[in-house]
Amino acid sequence: MYRIRSGSIQVLLVHPGGPFFRNKDEGVWSIPKGEIEQDEDLLAAAQREFEEETGLNPEGPFTSLAAVKQKGGKIVHAWTFEGDCDPGALVSNTFTMEWPPRSGRRMEFTEIDQAEFFDLDAARRKINAGQASLIDELEQHLGGEACKDATPQNE
Repeated sequence: MYRIRSGSIQVLLVHPGGPFFRNKDEGVWSIPKGEIEQDEDLLAAAQREFEEETGLNPEGPFTSLAAVKQKGGKIVHAWTFEGDCDPGALVSNTFTMEWPPRSGRRMEFTEIDQAEFFDLDAARRKINAGQASLIDELEQHLGGEACKDATPQNE
C-alpha cells in the first residue's frame, strides 16, 4: 500500500512480531506477505495475506511488481495499490510457537507488531534487503509526475 502526502510517496511496511525481531529495526521490516495456498491465485493470496496481517481489505486497482528472491530463497510476489489507513489501528493475526525454546511452553504472538508509513528513503533502510527493489520499482512506476501532480494534504 502506498499513499502520497505533501508530494511525497509513502509506503506501508510492517514489523514482524514474535520474540526474534523484538529489538531489531532496520533491515527487518517488510511488505505484508505470507504463504500461498496450493493452487491459489498469486494476487488472491497477496490480498488475503494483506488482510490477515493488517485487518484491512485491500482494494485495487493493483499493479504487479517483479518477483524478488530473499536471502533465504523465499520468492516474494508483490502488487502495489494506493490506499490509506491509521497504521496504529491495524490488527494482525497471531501464531503460536514454543517460547522460550525447549521450555515446553507455547505462546501466542501477533504476526506483525507494528505498521508504519515511510517515505521512500526511510523505507529502503527499514525493509528487508531482499525486498528493497520493490521500493525502487514502485518509485519508477509512479514516476516523478505522480508526486508533482499530487495535491498536498495534511497528515
